[in-house]
Amino acid sequence: MTALELNAEFYKTMGIIANDESLMSKALKYIKKLASSKPTAEDPTLMTKEEFLAKLERGEEEYRQGKTYAMLPGESYVEFRKRIGR
Repeated sequence: MTALELNAEFYKTMGIIANDESLMSKALKYIKKLASSKPTAEDPTLMTKEEFLAKLERGEEEYRQGKTYAMLPGESYVEFRKRIGR
C-alpha cells in the first residue's frame, strides 16, 4: 500500500470508532505508544556543507602527503583490510 492508501484506510477505520469513547481512548493510547517508539536519533552520516567540504580537504591533504591506501590488482577487500591493519 502507498502512504496515501494507508492514510485513507487509517481515517476510514478511525471514523468507524470515532463515536465510541472507550475505543478512541484505546486507539489514542496505542498510537502514542507507537509514536514514542519511533527512533529519534539523527542519522550520524548527515553533515553540513561546511563539514563535508572540510572532510574533502582533509582527504586531499592526506593524499598529497601519501597517507592513502589502494587495493592491489586481484586483492580482495578482506585481504586489503588485513594488509592495512583495519
